[in-house]
Amino acid sequence: MATESDIKRPIRVLVAKVGLDGHDRGAKVIASFLRNAGMEVIYTGLHQTPESVVNTALQEDVDAIGLSILSGAHNTVFPKVIKMMKEKGMNDVLLTGGGIIPEKDMDELAKIGVGKLFGPATETGVIVEYIRQWVKEHRNF
Repeated sequence: MATESDIKRPIRVLVAKVGLDGHDRGAKVIASFLRNAGMEVIYTGLHQTPESVVNTALQEDVDAIGLSILSGAHNTVFPKVIKMMKEKGMNDVLLTGGGIIPEKDMDELAKIGVGKLFGPATETGVIVEYIRQWVKEHRNF
């Protein structure tokens, strides 16, 4: 189990809502739990584009990007974001997220490099631990 003492600075996570999906309660709840776990969280708010998410993540030097998608656009948004991340050399930044995403689609997104995705019933501690462990294993602290 990774702890904050394993990492030299707070983990930085960008939480974003991409597209026209206007429901952000879940994203705000996750952002709050990540903050309470000692992470620095940048919440971009509603109606972001993949470009704005990746550019903000690059500017903020984040360790992880968490996208919340409830609109069914996950098979469009995640591939766009991961492609842009690779183009900008962000190979050591986690792209994760959650929302209403069928298991089959989660598996397909994992094949292109998207990290673990979480459904609505996921306990927040599971998400916190996943991000901590991923960062410990993949980021250069």
